[in-house]
Amino acid sequence: MKARGYVHKYGDNVDTDVIIPARHLNTSDPEHLAAHCMEDIDAGFVGRVQPGDIMVGQKNFGCGSSREHAPLAIKTAGISAVIAESFARIFYRNSINIGLPILECAPAAAAIKAGDEVEVDFSTGTIRDLTTGASFEAKAFPEFLQGIIADGGLVNYAKRTMD
Repeated sequence: MKARGYVHKYGDNVDTDVIIPARHLNTSDPEHLAAHCMEDIDAGFVGRVQPGDIMVGQKNFGCGSSREHAPLAIKTAGISAVIAESFARIFYRNSINIGLPILECAPAAAAIKAGDEVEVDFSTGTIRDLTTGASFEAKAFPEFLQGIIADGGLVNYAKRTMD
């Protein structure tokens, strides 16, 4: 399982209220959430993001409230993976639960620049910056997490594996 796209890069402590501002939380409609993803930190994000693109953050990405709206907004906006030095634990779990692959890799988060083309192999944990030729190693996803992501989230995975 792989992802490939261009990078949208952010700094430390990107919280869930920046990912999807609270004023848009009167719905859980994924398309509505995606339309407002990152608007308070990067007003042009929704206009630039393309399906398959990759988001890169630094320390403590996804801190703040525990709702699933934030990773859902990112995924529905077209982001195929998020790479960061570290993630807030509840954001990490919520991301996996909705089928958004995220990888912790401090060297990649530091070196990869906005606009770089990046490829991620989830089965090996290899992150390749195709723009610079650099390669980084994150922890590979165990097979069951790859299954959750491939199925589009925990609910779909559970339905498939319980049948």
